[in-house]
Amino acid sequence: MKTSSKRKTPVRRHLLALAAQAGAMLLPAVPATAAAETLPAINLQLSPWTVIAREKGFFKEEFERIGTRQVNLIASGAADLLGAEAAAVGNGAIAIAQRMIYPATVHRANGLDGVVVWASEPSNRYRAPILTRADDDSIKTVADLDGRKFGSSRISCYWSSPFEQLHKAGLPLDSRAERGRVRYESIDNGVVAISAVLSGATDATTAHLAATQFTGAWLSGKLKVVGHSPDDGVYVNHAGRVTYFARRDFVDKYPEVVKAFLAARERTLAWTLDNVDEAAKIVARDTRVPVEVAKFQITHAGQWEFMAGEPNAERARNAIRTFQEWHIANGDDILSERQLSAAQIHAFIDERFFVGGQYSIYQ
Repeated sequence: MKTSSKRKTPVRRHLLALAAQAGAMLLPAVPATAAAETLPAINLQLSPWTVIAREKGFFKEEFERIGTRQVNLIASGAADLLGAEAAAVGNGAIAIAQRMIYPATVHRANGLDGVVVWASEPSNRYRAPILTRADDDSIKTVADLDGRKFGSSRISCYWSSPFEQLHKAGLPLDSRAERGRVRYESIDNGVVAISAVLSGATDATTAHLAATQFTGAWLSGKLKVVGHSPDDGVYVNHAGRVTYFARRDFVDKYPEVVKAFLAARERTLAWTLDNVDEAAKIVARDTRVPVEVAKFQITHAGQWEFMAGEPNAERARNAIRTFQEWHIANGDDILSERQLSAAQIHAFIDERFFVGGQYSIYQ
């Protein structure tokens, strides 16, 4: 960014630290030809769908048939930074992590030797809106953000969605290389990002409204939406897809474990959509949120925990190719510096878990 060293330092420091962290965590990969082994226990993220899968016995049934008899759900906590999932996968703290496909791709470009084992269908306009304070009458549309301050996590949908929205409005965000029309500050803690808006420290942010740290502020009426991703845009159709990814060596060593995880997720999705009220009570109890918040997280149009999958590996690869090309062409400083090659994109989507693959749940 050409503004000042004070402006560019937080973003640069964050990116360099993330790249160093991911690189330091890599271990030698296990060859893809290695025989599948039994995994006695597995650590997974604690989330709305995983607590349901545990409660209803879907994890137990799918994992025990392959010898994995202990499933530990690890709560990230509100204090953790966005992107901590990649670090946790890198050092083995959790086996399989969820991130949207844009940040997952950036983590791979930064050196994390992981593979995508599941990708979602396309996103929608409600998944990552631009938010401001509800009582700020000076901001009614995206156009009113000209010259304002925007704070969000850089390697996330909270960048990729507003990046497209503001670019199309002719109001690009600041980058390290160039000053934009909207001042940008990287804030990797969701609670801090939303508190900054509510306090007036920043003027706007982007969030998944169904994320726990944002749901309360939204349901209390303290926030309003001033912009959505375009329905025909690169975020909705490509960069806003959800993925589950794991380290390459873990996947090569335990492919049946990955398949069991994905099968349990499919069963949980089907059961939850048929039993929303009971599911909400489970989520409320095990994630310690009010029942109305849990139900919102399951039913809101912008939720991402219960999306359908993209069964076709090549369509998932095309999503990465498309949004990477678009982001580079429009000034995404990270992907301009380190992007995935065609061969890396092909290998990043592990086709063994998609239609036609040896471990596909879509058979």
